[in-house]
Amino acid sequence: MKIATFNVNSLRKRLPLVLDWLEQHRPDVLCLQETKVQDEDFPSLALAPSGYHLTFRGMKAYNGVAVLTRQPPDQVSYGLDDGGEPDEARLIRITYQGIPIINTYIPQGYLIDSPKYQYKLEWFTRLRRYFDKHLSPKMPAIWCGDMNVAPRPIDVHSPEKHLQHVCYHEAARKAYAETVAWGFADVFLKLYPDRQQYTFWDYRQPSSLEANKGWRIDHILATMPLAEKVTEVAVDLEPRRAKDPSDHTFLWAEFAI
Repeated sequence: MKIATFNVNSLRKRLPLVLDWLEQHRPDVLCLQETKVQDEDFPSLALAPSGYHLTFRGMKAYNGVAVLTRQPPDQVSYGLDDGGEPDEARLIRITYQGIPIINTYIPQGYLIDSPKYQYKLEWFTRLRRYFDKHLSPKMPAIWCGDMNVAPRPIDVHSPEKHLQHVCYHEAARKAYAETVAWGFADVFLKLYPDRQQYTFWDYRQPSSLEANKGWRIDHILATMPLAEKVTEVAVDLEPRRAKDPSDHTFLWAEFAI
């Protein structure tokens, strides 16, 4: 099973990239974040030639998540369900061929001293409770998406300059680590524990890709019964080099199941 994740940064703007990548790579599942399109305007017709089944939840101009699958998913649900703000445009959970797959677009956080950053930290706490409610670390499951956290110094360029950045701040890394510790393993790290590999390069620094000044903030994680079966993980740089790219690129993993 081949699983991919991509922060598309406006699906309608990146449709050619997505369609080309689907045709070339044919993943079983593609999780998208930051689709930036409300449900009634989702480009279903444009994606129809791909043959993929579409599951999505969005809002106008911001956020938005979607999951594209080669076969129809067995089950679908949206958002957190603990009685707080469900944030349906940030989380989709499907069951695909018996495996739960959770696609998240974690809040970015804006600034360390802003309420949005506190909301981000709380989101991780709520997500761990969500895992407790719906999953078991002893059973196969996948969690992937744009986590908006670079977990280690090697996962961000010039880490000493980003100690107060909301995607590298100590509290964000701790919140993410505690959520991962529920029972997930980062499959990229499982195969390449010492490799520096980014998934995001900031538009505001035009030479960031060429200079490899990036961040590894997009992740695919699996519970141990599935993580032990990962055979390949890769970041595809070509879509980031394409015309009118997203600031992120595709990350994918293959499992022998």
